[in-house]
Amino acid sequence: MPTYIVESYSAGGVVPQQRERAQRVAKTRAGIQYVRTTFLPGDETLLHLFEATSADVLREAVIVAGLECDRIVEAVEASAQADEGGVDRSG
Repeated sequence: MPTYIVESYSAGGVVPQQRERAQRVAKTRAGIQYVRTTFLPGDETLLHLFEATSADVLREAVIVAGLECDRIVEAVEASAQADEGGVDRSG
């Protein structure tokens, strides 16, 4: 299943509420799995990682859950088991 990052810009005080809404996204629609939220305090940026059947399905669920969203981009994980191109194709 493709992986996506939902990116938003927020101050640190809203992190718990936005994490809760991100978790709610996965309950809103089948085919979406919440993975984790990362907060970058220096940039005041929240990165919510999801697995979803498509960006469109994820976008609709984000709106329903009321999750702040500035953009949604596909993400590819790299790991020590990555192929020569630096991309982990194992999963």
